[in-house]
Amino acid sequence: MNTSSLLEAIGLVAFGYVVGSLSPSVLLGRRFKGIDVRERGSGNAGTTNAFRVLGTRLGVAVLFADLLKGILPVLVARYLSTPLVTVLVAFACVIGHNYSLFLRGRGGKGVATGAGAAIAMMPIPMALLIVLYLVLLFTTRIVSIASIACTIMLPVTAALFHQPLPYIVGSCVMSAAVLWAHRANFRRLWRRQEPRVVFPWNKRPVSTPPGPEEGDIP
Repeated sequence: MNTSSLLEAIGLVAFGYVVGSLSPSVLLGRRFKGIDVRERGSGNAGTTNAFRVLGTRLGVAVLFADLLKGILPVLVARYLSTPLVTVLVAFACVIGHNYSLFLRGRGGKGVATGAGAAIAMMPIPMALLIVLYLVLLFTTRIVSIASIACTIMLPVTAALFHQPLPYIVGSCVMSAAVLWAHRANFRRLWRRQEPRVVFPWNKRPVSTPPGPEEGDIP
């Protein structure tokens, strides 16, 4: 690798870290709700806590923004550089999200941003993992189970679909980073204390107490 290529690689990795460090949940929470998501819910600046604290509409916006934080830098790297540099950029996006430059080293857990990076690198394997994620989410209603399972399956799927070796190795590293960020979730799952998502169809209608029957004394 010559000097110009090295500088280009460093610039792309730095770009990935800076973009990954942007926090849509914090920005949108402050702009539209006047609150800091790091002070509500789980205290996490990621997508799941955004849904919990900011509601569905802003949660969806945060989800797509976090995905784009991984997709855009990786697509730029794929166009300009090698698979190895592309993987480094993907990893930088996840590190930026988890240890944000703008949040004093705090951040999310890297699931959505890592998924975006992986989608840009390996769209077909990621399509299968997205289906797996949705199936697990709707059946267990526990976000961390779906996230952890898909994170573990990422390098496995990359190998099964014969992706370039840097992508397989990079998937292992990114998965390790995301799993480390979920260490508190592992503890709560072990204790059966992990909260469940309440979908609209899971909500029970509020029943009103029956009125007095005829002949009852009020």
